[in-house]
Amino acid sequence: MTGQRRFDVVIVGGGIVGLATAHALAVGRPRLRLAVLEKEDGVALHQSGRNSGVLHSGIYYRPDSRKADLVARGRAAMVQFCAEHGVRHEICGKLIVATGQSEIERLQALEERAGANRVAVQRIGPERMAELEPHVAGVAALHVFDAGIVDFGEVTRVLAAQVQELGGEVVLGCCVHAILEEDQSVVVQTTTGDLEADLVVNCGGLHADELARATLGRRPDLRIVPFRGEYYEIVEARRFLVRGLIYPVVDPELPFLGVHLSRGTDGNVHAGPNAVLALAREGYSWRPVEWREVRDLVRFPGMRRLARKHWRTGIAEVHRSIRRKAFVRDLQRLVPEVSAQDLVPAPAGVRAQAVDRRGRLLDDFEIRETARLVHVLNAPSPAATASLEIGRSIASRLMQRLS
Repeated sequence: MTGQRRFDVVIVGGGIVGLATAHALAVGRPRLRLAVLEKEDGVALHQSGRNSGVLHSGIYYRPDSRKADLVARGRAAMVQFCAEHGVRHEICGKLIVATGQSEIERLQALEERAGANRVAVQRIGPERMAELEPHVAGVAALHVFDAGIVDFGEVTRVLAAQVQELGGEVVLGCCVHAILEEDQSVVVQTTTGDLEADLVVNCGGLHADELARATLGRRPDLRIVPFRGEYYEIVEARRFLVRGLIYPVVDPELPFLGVHLSRGTDGNVHAGPNAVLALAREGYSWRPVEWREVRDLVRFPGMRRLARKHWRTGIAEVHRSIRRKAFVRDLQRLVPEVSAQDLVPAPAGVRAQAVDRRGRLLDDFEIRETARLVHVLNAPSPAATASLEIGRSIASRLMQRLS
């Protein structure tokens, strides 16, 4: 794409939320001049394609939050979409396991939240746990009936194909440098030329805050902090140790779900992820270091406050990253028979987690709007599960403006 072209709506980012939004627009307004811009040579190459593929139930989220609302409807929509388009998925349920009496109180709190969010769960003891997951260890668990597995990368690719069939454009290899809001339009500056749009949606994921600065101010009150999640796969001969999804009881102070075991739609069993501060926004290993980003992160007051509050957790995550034995010990709390010899490294993912200036990890979706722009500034897990409903919600607001 060269030169300057005019569109009704441009969406920046070819991940699952961006393409779900484009799909909802293309279905709702078939004649819409619509483009999705993706800097990579394919869609779903970052968060949307680098995750554990879990279809979340909504048990963890505040009852009055966007997450709780959108995940409940999004899960049902995702199952229907997958069934209609032949995308691999399964509602297999999961166990959230209390490995000792000290975790029972938190398990009880999760059970109460499940009730508030209308998530179907059952408290079970060791006997029923052994029937569902014969190799799990624990004193009690919540059996979450509606959790499942799905290939979110495949979902994203199907969405991209659907958008194109409906008349929209999906432009690959198109990196956006800046989004400039003017009175009558928005100019999107890209590596393949500038283009103009009536409305723009920023679904830039790991780079969403950078793209938002020009329109939301030079000193935004939040910043995307990249947390790398490292995974292992269990070797084929030992996959029998895990039938479905096995999770620990989480720390309510953090928006991460802890190291867990999950079977994928391809039959592989993943172990992980941890949550290590990445030294680059796309830092999928320890090797990439973007010193400018590291400097900016250190200067951000929210990051310094976060580090002071959670430095012990951060050290533990680094220790688990560099010492496989520490990683294995956490897995063995759930499934004692897992050993270091059972694990082989798997591709890592990077979570785009927003942190505010007070040092709080934002625990809900964060979507901000100006006259002609919608910025999706915090959409980590369970955004993939909720993506179709997030997309419909954004598309509905855009279509009202276009009217």
